[in-house]
Amino acid sequence: MPAEAPPEAVPGAPRKVARVVLLDPDDRILLLHGHEPDDPADDWWFTPGGGLEGDETREQAALRELAEETGITDVELGPLLWRRMCSFPFAGRRWHQDEWYYLARTARTFEVTPGAGDLTELERRSVVGARWWTCRELTRAHETVYPTRLAELFRRLLDEGPPVRPVTLDTEIV
Repeated sequence: MPAEAPPEAVPGAPRKVARVVLLDPDDRILLLHGHEPDDPADDWWFTPGGGLEGDETREQAALRELAEETGITDVELGPLLWRRMCSFPFAGRRWHQDEWYYLARTARTFEVTPGAGDLTELERRSVVGARWWTCRELTRAHETVYPTRLAELFRRLLDEGPPVRPVTLDTEIV
């Protein structure tokens, strides 16, 4: 999962991350396409988002990351949907993250060009595309998607609406 490399506030503490589950008027979800910087064949799809900077809140980080990664700024952040702890190898190191996923909607559908905002050098080497996915497409996808249960979570979100309280997802270790 692409990420910029900030200094960790507490050695060994998980990196605090905010992600956006962005839906368009047709209830499609926006996912970014990324890969290992030195191995384009090792690829996956993921929601926009990234690590907190300075003293910003998770909500502020979610909106900043969405703007940086997609150029999309005309959204209002909705409720916190899910929380997840994960650990994965990327760009020669192991990342440990505490991820929060926020719902957001856009009033229009448009082509998204990754990096339309301001990507880090690592993101420029590893984020290669973006796509709006229907729930059906995501359910049938053979590509790797993170979190791995995203199709199921997306279906539940569309069927039942946002949860009353954020759902804690199972820890994922890749």
